[in-house]
Amino acid sequence: MLALAASVSPFVASAQSAAKTSGSAPTTTSAPIKPPAAVTPIGRWRSIDDATGQAKAVIEVYDAGSGKLSAKIVELIDTSDGPNPLCDLCEGARKRQPILGMVIAWGLKRDGVSWSGGRILDPENGKEYSVKMTPIAGGKRLEVRGFLGFSLLGRTQVWHRQAP
Repeated sequence: MLALAASVSPFVASAQSAAKTSGSAPTTTSAPIKPPAAVTPIGRWRSIDDATGQAKAVIEVYDAGSGKLSAKIVELIDTSDGPNPLCDLCEGARKRQPILGMVIAWGLKRDGVSWSGGRILDPENGKEYSVKMTPIAGGKRLEVRGFLGFSLLGRTQVWHRQAP
C-alpha cells in the first residue's frame, strides 16, 4: 500500500501543481469507454473440408426466434457428389432429402461469447452432435465444435465469414 502511494504521489503532486498555476482543477477530455459490440455468428460462412482444406459449402447462420440460432446450407461449393446430393445416411424426416437448403444446426443459445445448447448434423455421416459456436478473429472466423457428451470428445472446424 505504501509503495503504491509513493508511486502515485508524483502524479498527484504534478496535478496539484498544475491546478495551482492555472487556477483551476485539471480536466480530462477523453471519451467514455464503450464495450466492444458483440460479435455474433449470424451471417454466411464457408465451411472448410477437413481432408482437403478446400471450401465445401456456404452455411447461413440465422436468428430462428426466441433467442436461438439455426444454420442451413445455402450453397454447395464442392459438387463432387453431384449438383444436388441427398442426405442418404440421415435418419427420419431428413433421410434422402437434398443437402442444399437443409437446416444443419438448431437450438443454439447465447452463452457468454459463444452459442451452445443446440445440435448440429453432419450430412456426410447422418449423425447429430451437440454444438458450440464461437466467433474468433474479430468475427472473421467461426469455431464450430461438434461433440458427444463432453466438449472434450469431439472435433472442431473453423468456418470463414463470407463477404456480403
